[in-house]
Amino acid sequence: MRIKTIMNLIYRHLISCNKLAQKEGVRFGKNCQFNTKIFGTEPYLIEIGDNFYSSRNVKFVTHDGSVNVIRNLYPEYKNIDLFDKIIIGNNVFIGINATILPGSTIGDNVIVGANSLVKGTLNSNSVYAGNPVRYICSIEEYLQKHKNKFDFTKNMSKKEKKKYLMEKFKIGS
Repeated sequence: MRIKTIMNLIYRHLISCNKLAQKEGVRFGKNCQFNTKIFGTEPYLIEIGDNFYSSRNVKFVTHDGSVNVIRNLYPEYKNIDLFDKIIIGNNVFIGINATILPGSTIGDNVIVGANSLVKGTLNSNSVYAGNPVRYICSIEEYLQKHKNKFDFTKNMSKKEKKKYLMEKFKIGS
């Protein structure tokens, strides 16, 4: 392996996900948190609004490699590629291991579940999940379903949160 390749791998490991997204050309708004470094080969085709959160290993794919079959079958198409943008609105959460395919548009206030395969348009104020992704419920329905289970622990220290959860789930008593 070449020194430059090794140094690039080390750099990608050490740099924060947000800095890498910015360096590679992903356009994103304020208060965004990436927990992935998988922005595909054309990251500059990804546009994300404010208040975005991605879990680990979310994959953004901006090209369709299946055109290799067409290249091989038809000589006049030997140099083709197929690209499309990914557009994500404001206040979006994408769960662990989700894949966002080329041409996908995700509206505002959307939750995308873990391991989802996103292709097409996801409407605002909605929850989606699955492979392929499908509509689950509205954000309001999600709130009503889960609000009695919410724990107000976001601003607790790690130690405080552990104590709270150990007591709640009666662990170690």
